[in-house]
Amino acid sequence: MAGIREEATATLLNKTAENGKEEDTLETREKIWIESKKLWVVAAPAIFTRFSTFGVSLISQAFIGHLGPTELAAFSISFTVLLRFSNGILVRHSLLYSYFYSF
Repeated sequence: MAGIREEATATLLNKTAENGKEEDTLETREKIWIESKKLWVVAAPAIFTRFSTFGVSLISQAFIGHLGPTELAAFSISFTVLLRFSNGILVRHSLLYSYFYSF
């Protein structure tokens, strides 16, 4: 009876790390390093996008500032409103997707 229970709880696939060891035998530092690398693969493009969006808005405002104060104010307000509106839509979509595709 104990053999059947062990077979039922045994993992079917042994997850292996990049260095070929099984994840169960890895040390905590190695696990943290592997997870950190996986996290940066996902987070780095998001960070780059945030910085590039800020850079584009800053440069655009600098160029439009040469036109005049009224044009600069109009661009600043419209760009801020559009940016916040699009970010709100993206956040709501991510919440909906996580709700529908969660287990």
